[in-house]
Amino acid sequence: MTVNKRWPAGIAAFAGLWYASESLRHRREQGSGYDLHGTELRAGSQEFLRAAEAITSSPIASGNKAEILINGDEIFPAFVETISAASTSVNLLSYIYWHGEVARSIADAACERAGAGVEVNVLLDAVGSAKMGRELIGQMRDAGVTVAVFRPPKPYAIRRLNNRTHRKLMIVDGEVGMIGGVGIADEWSGDAQDPDHWRDTHLRVRGPVVRGLQGAFAENWLEATGDVLVGPDYLPDLQPVDGGCPMQLVRSSAGVGDTNVEALYFLAIACAKERLNLTAAYFAPRPAFIEALCEAAKRGVDVRVLVPGEHIDKAFVRLAGRGAYEELLQCGVRVWEYCPTMLHAKTLTIDGCWASVGSVNFDNRSFQLQDEATLCVACERFAADLDEQFERDLARSEEIDLDRWNGRSLPAKAVERVLTLARREL
Repeated sequence: MTVNKRWPAGIAAFAGLWYASESLRHRREQGSGYDLHGTELRAGSQEFLRAAEAITSSPIASGNKAEILINGDEIFPAFVETISAASTSVNLLSYIYWHGEVARSIADAACERAGAGVEVNVLLDAVGSAKMGRELIGQMRDAGVTVAVFRPPKPYAIRRLNNRTHRKLMIVDGEVGMIGGVGIADEWSGDAQDPDHWRDTHLRVRGPVVRGLQGAFAENWLEATGDVLVGPDYLPDLQPVDGGCPMQLVRSSAGVGDTNVEALYFLAIACAKERLNLTAAYFAPRPAFIEALCEAAKRGVDVRVLVPGEHIDKAFVRLAGRGAYEELLQCGVRVWEYCPTMLHAKTLTIDGCWASVGSVNFDNRSFQLQDEATLCVACERFAADLDEQFERDLARSEEIDLDRWNGRSLPAKAVERVLTLARREL
């Protein structure tokens, strides 16, 4: 059989055009970030909150409280306790739901509530939860739990295979919410004591902002099932909590141009005046975000970045992120790698008065490709607690020294450079 020699060139041209068309969604890949025009803003101020509300279309809710939960020993008992207290509804959305003791304990709690007449809805991302045992899904469905799968792979929707829901949400009775970075699997059990037990941060939230968590769940649930969740079982009247703080649930989805979370992070970094503490499970920043962090450091902000070390579960992401270290270190950004185990937390604090905790990583996959959600908190007490945990994590981490970093091998530099070119998909 004779092969037309023009076929390879034609295929290459088609692939190039497809990649270029997809790049419309990543138009800042080689560009600069945002410029902050107008009155100088301070993170956490009323002016800042109004700006965050305007650019994300996410309302600020007053009178909320958030409980910080560190690692599985705190997170999963809170999960089970919260589910077990449900009287009307449980909505659970997870990118990762795998197998093991943790997965069974959450399923058992969901089944018990469904058996008691509570409406229990579980939404699983088709890709992230692909390793989940089928027997658990069967157990939940047999008990009356409604289980749905988000965007199962289909031949006619191959371009959407990359567009997952990475959100980790639970809302009980429309009144109590949980959000953060944890996946439902044994890897997140324990207290980050060894490489088999991961480090993560999650929140339990009360107050009017819970309606935002419910909205983020309902958005993905509607696409997956066609069901609209309304009524007091899902959307009760929520009163402010005494002593609560302003909070904002920001959610974003893949689309053309910039996402809400991307715009929010640029705003927060641009408004930093004193210190910025970033914990990122997957750190592969595009040039615009490298520039934003460097600009903050150059204007005197103490910028500190904490990322996973050798125990990261996706080594190629670590290598791609390391390609940015030299530029960041040269401009004054300080970088640490976490030593004991996989660091899966996603937190950001600015000037000790504003914080973000959710599912958002510091990479293009979170900023452009996936559905994400993060809870933003304007509260000094809350930010101080997160900063204390950040210091504890730094004590178990190794800081990257610029001189020593520059002395790494040429092969290592070459691999980092190659993977940096692929950061659009990371």
